[in-house]
Amino acid sequence: MANSDNPFKGKQFQQKVLALASKEFNKTFIEERAVIIGKPGKEHRFDCVSSDLSTIIECKCYSWTEGNNVPSAKMSTLNEAVLYLRNAEPSALKIIAMKKDFSCKRNETLAQYYLRTYGHLLADIQIWEVDEQDHFYRVV
Repeated sequence: MANSDNPFKGKQFQQKVLALASKEFNKTFIEERAVIIGKPGKEHRFDCVSSDLSTIIECKCYSWTEGNNVPSAKMSTLNEAVLYLRNAEPSALKIIAMKKDFSCKRNETLAQYYLRTYGHLLADIQIWEVDEQDHFYRVV
């Protein structure tokens, strides 16, 4: 798949997460909803936000590189998402939803790698995966 397909692929993943989260949490979710973050407050659009603002989800449809190496630039973008989520309403459930992508070379998924390597940055943010069977679950 060409890099030019990435925005479409990401949007499809986001819509899948929206449907799975609605089912998982029994709530209505809104795509690309603006939420006030930080002090002083400023609007930031998150991928999926429950209508009651109690759950905020950022979606990342990332994969290992062709050689099963770490996609370094994507990890930086994930860290940026963590920064935005950490500045959202403290009482909200904050989730980064990632496509499940397993590396045989590393014997872990990209989400597991991120949690192991950058977990110290997450605070109250949870990492969830979506597998090919559309299971949506927390990575621990």
